[in-house]
Amino acid sequence: MTTPDPDFTPPEPSSDEAVAAPVTPAVLPPVTPAVPPGQPPRRGVGSLQLALAVVALLAGAALFLSGFTLGARTATTPGTPAADQALFGPFWDTWDSINRSYVGQVDRKKLVEGAIDGMIKALGDPYSLYMSPDDLQRAREALGGQFEGIGAVISARSSAAVGGACTTLGPTCRMTVVSAIAASPAEAAGLRAGDVVTAIEGASVDGLTLDQAIAKVRGKKGTPVVLTVARTGQAPFDLRIVRDTIVQTQVETRDLANASVRYIRVAAFSDNAAKDFTDALRAGLEKGERSVIVDLRDNPGGYVTAARTIASQFIAGGPLFWEESADGTQVATDASPGGVATDPGIRVMVLVNKGSASASEIVSGALQDTKRGMLVGETTFGKGTVQQWVDLADNSGGFRLTIAKWLTPAKRWIHTKGLTPDVAVAANVASTTPTGDPYIDAALKALGAPAAIGALPRAS
Repeated sequence: MTTPDPDFTPPEPSSDEAVAAPVTPAVLPPVTPAVPPGQPPRRGVGSLQLALAVVALLAGAALFLSGFTLGARTATTPGTPAADQALFGPFWDTWDSINRSYVGQVDRKKLVEGAIDGMIKALGDPYSLYMSPDDLQRAREALGGQFEGIGAVISARSSAAVGGACTTLGPTCRMTVVSAIAASPAEAAGLRAGDVVTAIEGASVDGLTLDQAIAKVRGKKGTPVVLTVARTGQAPFDLRIVRDTIVQTQVETRDLANASVRYIRVAAFSDNAAKDFTDALRAGLEKGERSVIVDLRDNPGGYVTAARTIASQFIAGGPLFWEESADGTQVATDASPGGVATDPGIRVMVLVNKGSASASEIVSGALQDTKRGMLVGETTFGKGTVQQWVDLADNSGGFRLTIAKWLTPAKRWIHTKGLTPDVAVAANVASTTPTGDPYIDAALKALGAPAAIGALPRAS
């Protein structure tokens, strides 16, 4: 199960995706070329540091809603800085008292991990999180698109009028289903988008973080889990779901409108997905297709590098997004050269909904701001921060920490607001056209393309 940030969220929602490889030694920072006075710096082709968008971790699906930087293990001088001696006094007094006087076994390693967890929780940021070694391993497995769980995309969603992500599950922070992965145990059991999970195996989720709840939903293939579900218009009920190995197809392709339109759905932004997307796009162009529908519905994000690759297929140059650090410095990440569909004669429609987050919003925002494509659907999730993923030494797990905002090419910060579509499509509206999908219908209409010949299953 995953969350949207998420997630991801993915964020809010989060991700069942895993990091491609363990984080190893720190990489030397790239050399930044000189920039004309008064002009913000830009990142060249080889200097992109952002890597992953993830909001939380849930069992069974993949959802990324925050940006992640991978490979950061910063060398620091151990010990308390002289200027912080007084500040850390109570911490060391507590540490000393536990080790000298506590009646019982003391696992010093767990004490340290608990202190790190508490520090990050004290930030009150739903996208900053400590991860145990097991959590890290689950995340890495999921990013590959294969994992053991129930196959649902989940988010921690505030019940406040403003909505958005939240930190601790409870009456005002609901564990909400964004979608069930096609052909997953969650879908087969009848779990639906909008369902709220209130208990797992009879125990309330209140007081848990989304990641803690996800860990309870995940489990070995063949084992059951019982979720208590609240659904609008119904009394709460229990849903028994048998976990399985979830294999998520990250890129799906179809030919629409008498083979004049290339439809490509992207479920998550992994490096493999970026390559498969580029191959699918190139194949369509070689067949003479001059219109493209990119389906990013319920896509919680993923590697920012993958988002950059996909956006660069359509945008020849200039900023795809900006990263704004804590001190207000803004750095542009430019399009990579060599995109296969940068010809403005190739028309692009991007399908989005409230489950489109983070890296999905980076691509969507880049295409919208550069007038290279139109957004069709609903307002997106609104995940506009970047997290750095740091591995800790001594098998102590790791953490993700919000380190920056990301802005669209026009320097819009869409956090909690999302991207407004150019062509609005109401959610859950039945379609009477041959596709059976009102989003695709609206995109085809905007393209002026004839209706597809055969009915299509919904991409999400």
